[in-house]
Amino acid sequence: MSAYQYIRSLADLTIDDVPLVGGKNASLGEMYRGLSSQGIKVPNGFATTARAYRDYLDHNNLTEKITEALATLDIRDVDQLAEVGAQIRSWIVYGDLQPKLKEEITMAYQAMEQEYGDHTDVAVRSSATAEDLPDASFAGQQETYLNVCGIERLLRTSKRVFASLYTDRAISYRVDKGFEHMSVALSIGVQKMVRSDRATSGVIFTLDTESGFRDVVMITAAYGLGENVVQGAVNPDEYLVYKNTLDGGHKPIVRRNLGEKAIKMIYAKGAVTGTGGAATTNVHVRRAERERFALNDDEILQLAQYAIVIEKHYSDRAGKPRPMDIEWAKDGDSGELFIVQARPETVHSVKSGAIQEVFSLEQRGKVLAQGKSVGGRIGTGRARIILEASYMNELQPGEVLVTDMTDPDWEPVMKIASAIITNRGGRVCHAAIIARELGIPAVVGSGSATHDIPDETDVTVSCAEGDVGYVYNGILPFTKEEVDFGDLKRPNTHIMLIVGDPSQAFYFAQLPNDGVGLARVEFIISNSIGIHPAALLNFDSLDDSLKRKIQNRIAGYDDPRSFYIDKLAEGVGAIAAAFYPKPVIVRMSDFKSNEYAQLLGGLMYEPKEENPMIGFRGASRYYSESFTEPFGLECLAMKKVREEMGLTNLEVMIPFVRTVNEAKQVIKVMAQHGLKRGENGLKVNLMCEIPANALFADQFLEISDGFSIGSNDLTQLTLGVDRDSGLLTQFDERDPAVHELMGMAIRACRKAGKYIGICGQAPSDFPEITRWLVEQGIESIALNPDSVLKMTRIVLDVEAEREQSKAAS
Repeated sequence: MSAYQYIRSLADLTIDDVPLVGGKNASLGEMYRGLSSQGIKVPNGFATTARAYRDYLDHNNLTEKITEALATLDIRDVDQLAEVGAQIRSWIVYGDLQPKLKEEITMAYQAMEQEYGDHTDVAVRSSATAEDLPDASFAGQQETYLNVCGIERLLRTSKRVFASLYTDRAISYRVDKGFEHMSVALSIGVQKMVRSDRATSGVIFTLDTESGFRDVVMITAAYGLGENVVQGAVNPDEYLVYKNTLDGGHKPIVRRNLGEKAIKMIYAKGAVTGTGGAATTNVHVRRAERERFALNDDEILQLAQYAIVIEKHYSDRAGKPRPMDIEWAKDGDSGELFIVQARPETVHSVKSGAIQEVFSLEQRGKVLAQGKSVGGRIGTGRARIILEASYMNELQPGEVLVTDMTDPDWEPVMKIASAIITNRGGRVCHAAIIARELGIPAVVGSGSATHDIPDETDVTVSCAEGDVGYVYNGILPFTKEEVDFGDLKRPNTHIMLIVGDPSQAFYFAQLPNDGVGLARVEFIISNSIGIHPAALLNFDSLDDSLKRKIQNRIAGYDDPRSFYIDKLAEGVGAIAAAFYPKPVIVRMSDFKSNEYAQLLGGLMYEPKEENPMIGFRGASRYYSESFTEPFGLECLAMKKVREEMGLTNLEVMIPFVRTVNEAKQVIKVMAQHGLKRGENGLKVNLMCEIPANALFADQFLEISDGFSIGSNDLTQLTLGVDRDSGLLTQFDERDPAVHELMGMAIRACRKAGKYIGICGQAPSDFPEITRWLVEQGIESIALNPDSVLKMTRIVLDVEAEREQSKAAS
């Protein structure tokens, strides 16, 4: 095809051909030509050149007319924008293809029919010569047409693709990005359709779309053609795969979120033969399909491998992999996975990693709606409910757009919103992508926000609280801080973090740190699992009502037992992956009996205690007859993280160990479930939070790898203060008796050459305790993320004073 005037085969194109065929088609050619040898499947096809588009305008005497029409356009006037855009598109659609272009498209399509059969079904895509730049994606600005069959339909569709260079959103976007309209040309991409209407499709990002963390691959998947995922018409499944242990034969899938996947786009009846009817249509997905994951583990891992290869292939001049936004599809006939598009990611790839904007909500209010959190920010304003794009001009600057879903037609007004809320969509839907690019928060996939949020109500949209985004009633106060830690020196004392929510781990990992001194599993058990482990182990004997409730929660997983192990492993694995290869010390579950009772089915298995704070908790549970099996599930989850995911930086910690004999019993039970101290480098630490731990530190340390001081419980048990009581607030960790016990623990660990850290609240709250701990020679201090910078500076000051003192002496 290289001899043609207006046509280029994908096999003849490389990434350097953006001026010739636009960013999208140049990228497709680059992949088809450069990645097929590495096992990545890209559907074949061809592209028209930029010259073909310019000659089309000249052939129909449109160049000057379009220039004049745009000369006086004010894109802020939505009505004028719509009028001018429609006029230009009409001129182009009703033009005539120049004979040479018509002939070459016909010949190129006939060549595809020889390869794939008569009336080959193709996707007809738009590719602008200014798109897919690192800071401007142009994604969705022009049109894509799916399942186009037959030469006559292809020729008509080609003119519609040309016309889509002047959609309202494309005109607006070019002005915003500073591109001259007539300097941008359009290439038509014609590519063999992948029969994902009979299977699945979705989007891949080679980083975490919210935090920008680059060591994971994020995959979304839904049934049918991929347009629904891109536009946000469905809430897809989401998967996260950790890159750095994937090549070692491991299976580091650290997140699986089951999406609703309510509809799927398929070929319309009669469309394949070109006998009429719409090319595609949406149908409802059966409940059984909705309640299972659209991809199996092997497919998830294969797509992650594809993504890593693609990212490396598009490395920058320094050889650093470039974050990519990729579309994939599975062929329902062959079962093969294809890559159908790839472009540079345009939000996080241009940010400085040393500077972070930190948003914090100062108070909370009534929750009106919630969904998936996008953007990590907080926005406020008056809610404006708009259900159709034709009414989008009702949105006023600074208002919060509330709608069912958005598509590129909404973009001219989205830029004036303070936040966006949608009923439908996942983290890679249109609304989410545009919100990130605009730097505003978005809550997507809320389900019923247009019903639950009263129109014209003042709201606060918070996407700064982790995986879930909340819409609160009223304008609530919040803070925004820009932190630059690029030049912050690292102290000799290790500064570690306290982490409980896996969805925030990727944010926290970008703070200056030496790992995680305390990873709590209670948040994962409460929020991701929500079911008492004993109820899952005894599922068959439960009453029908409880069974139904549990079945709704475990949808997508093989069985109740696997659900608990896999969900816990995924949560812990996400934290371990975020900080790999730095140590991540995971404290085994330390729920009290009243807290376990609040889980689904928990009342059946938990005793009623007068003071659960000093009752059946921590180590005493693990070897007891009533809890040793549930504890075994925890052990298997940790084993899965270390062995199957390859995250051997995970260490375990046993809480609330009352006696040396109790510690021995727990370590024995752990070994029976596959967690053997020293095997594959596994370290087993103990919490030092009972006075007996400090008093008999030498004996405890003989059977463990170190201590982590739990200052809250140590204070409670040293001074006889119930820390749940609000009447005794005058007692805290600064008491001399508490210091004496902490000092004993530090000296004992130093003497034994064992790890000694602190993971209680005290160093995060009291600078004087942080100073004292450093002076005592503690090895590490685990802090709440919001106190890391402040306390790091204090630690550096103490270490500097010590050095000065040494120098002076």
